[in-house]
Amino acid sequence: MKLIRIILLLSCSVLSLNAQNIKGRLTNLGPQIYASVIQGSTFLQDKNGRQLVYTVVRGNPARLLAYTIDTRQMVLNEALPGTDGAWDMAVSSDGWLYVPGAKGMLYRHMPGTETVENLGLVLPEQTTVWNLAAGKNGEMFGATYPGCRVFRYHPNDGFADIGKGPLVETENYVRSLAYYEKTGKLYAGVGSHAELIELDPKTGSKKSILPQEFKNKEFVYSIEIIKGSSGADRMLTLITNGSFTLVYNLQTGKFDYQIDEMDMKALSQENENGRMYYTFKSGLYSRDLAKPQQAPVKHYDEAGSANAMLIRKEKLYILNSDAVLLVKDLKSGKVETHKLEIPGQPITIQSIMKGPDGRIWSGGYLAGGHAAYDPKANKLTAYPGLHQTEGMTVKDQFIYFGIYPKGHMYEYDTRKEWDVKKSNPRFLGQIHDQSRPFAVLNEKLSGKIFFGMVPEYGKLGGALVSYDPFKKELKSYGTVIQDQSIVSLVASKGVVWGGTSVSGGLGVMHSTKEAKLFSWDVQKGQKTDEIVPVEGAYAITSLIQGPDGNIWGMAGGTLFVFDPLNKKVLRKKEIYPTRALKSHVWRDAFLILHPSGMIYGTGGSQLFRVNPLTMDFEILEKPASLLAMDDQGMLYFHRSAELWQYDPGTE
Repeated sequence: MKLIRIILLLSCSVLSLNAQNIKGRLTNLGPQIYASVIQGSTFLQDKNGRQLVYTVVRGNPARLLAYTIDTRQMVLNEALPGTDGAWDMAVSSDGWLYVPGAKGMLYRHMPGTETVENLGLVLPEQTTVWNLAAGKNGEMFGATYPGCRVFRYHPNDGFADIGKGPLVETENYVRSLAYYEKTGKLYAGVGSHAELIELDPKTGSKKSILPQEFKNKEFVYSIEIIKGSSGADRMLTLITNGSFTLVYNLQTGKFDYQIDEMDMKALSQENENGRMYYTFKSGLYSRDLAKPQQAPVKHYDEAGSANAMLIRKEKLYILNSDAVLLVKDLKSGKVETHKLEIPGQPITIQSIMKGPDGRIWSGGYLAGGHAAYDPKANKLTAYPGLHQTEGMTVKDQFIYFGIYPKGHMYEYDTRKEWDVKKSNPRFLGQIHDQSRPFAVLNEKLSGKIFFGMVPEYGKLGGALVSYDPFKKELKSYGTVIQDQSIVSLVASKGVVWGGTSVSGGLGVMHSTKEAKLFSWDVQKGQKTDEIVPVEGAYAITSLIQGPDGNIWGMAGGTLFVFDPLNKKVLRKKEIYPTRALKSHVWRDAFLILHPSGMIYGTGGSQLFRVNPLTMDFEILEKPASLLAMDDQGMLYFHRSAELWQYDPGTE
């Protein structure tokens, strides 16, 4: 089975699925997309003296892996139950390896053993732990989202919120963290509006040290403390957007200078000759931090982006993001590279849709990748190479993808071989300051493809974007509804209607209270109408053409019927309660008009059916998210990494 997974990752391979029938109407089609994407990594020595490299591979669940650096033999492969990934890891002063879960958990493992301990949720309502920093006497510190918190963990004391609340009241992210052992201070990088905080873990006192001129950037994304071979120790802080690194002198308390050529987390402690090694755009470089006037030295062209680095016995070891272990002899300059065998893992499904050939296409969460399930042949084909798809649509033989990050749009010609390197799918472009194209629509009368956008981190206001396949022209109309994102689209009688969310990019509070429904004149390229169909709803996450010629949509948990000619709401029905808005809402509900005349939907993590004549509804299955339908009227939804098929039968 592992061999099959590896083949799926490397090529557009096909395999037959052994489906499991449940309750007669439900079939679990299993995981659709596998990936071997590694995240948090580190080099360490276990209690037996073995030099190891540890990493986490994303999946459901994520797994903690360890390899010997000399023979590249895997010596650990343990699940991290309850999380699908980890961005970092750190070794405490008493030898424990701590791993932060992407679901707000903290794990620990004693190198040399085969067990992993789940320490539980770090702080209430924190859903992600980004970075860790080891303190003294066995303590471990961590950075969280969405509360912008820093916690301390010690086996004797448990968890504590040492910042005593958000480090910055208006922000959600502590994205990076470092501990300076000489002073006992922590340094925390904040986003999505950049800030750098010096934190005293004993008193909770906070001091901003980022110069004002950099506070218009997105994140202080990465922090590394480098011990100086002469003079003061220095702290390096990577700033995004802009992607440059500020060098902070920990002795003088001042920023000395700026480095432009450096990756996000690609630093090593200085070795005996006082040089620091790092990667940038796949190249391996070094520089002396005490001599900013000296140009960096380039050592190797194909090092990749470093996840972890180690200098040991005059050799430099790098594990890069492609799971390649690079070994450079610092005396001879000789470089060896070894690809680690990372077992493919099933990853969460992020989007599903029926393709032009009747297959059900799936896109993967975070690790990206795609797969298509053929209901007639009961076969699955993998399509690797693209990043995380938020939305898809079909026009003739083409599939259009809206991709995160940076709001990339692609066009795939299904008549030709899938080959990302040969531009099939073909990159159409991107729109500045726009990030997530959740809503993608084929407007048949004009022949244009429309994308509804969520903006970048820390920003409000999603753009409406069109692509003209005949002119090969991508055009942004800018923000249509002030401070709101566009998360659903439908075409009705030559007009495009859009549904909005009050949420913007992550890390910014909404400034408006209710989602809106708007109309867009395709020929004139302008908005014509704007209404609130359901009071108090934060987002309109689904819009379809209903059986009566009207627009049917979901605003929060309320189903509504809208007459686009007379521009009024005809009926409403609450299917499930609208949830309180704690962070953001970009999508929730999906609706489909079934050939039987019934309307099926998902929302609130459940599958439901609605009688359009009476508006009576029935909850069919829990949990269930996303929704698609094949040519035979079978419905598809997902549970984590699994695609499920529901047979409506003669209901």
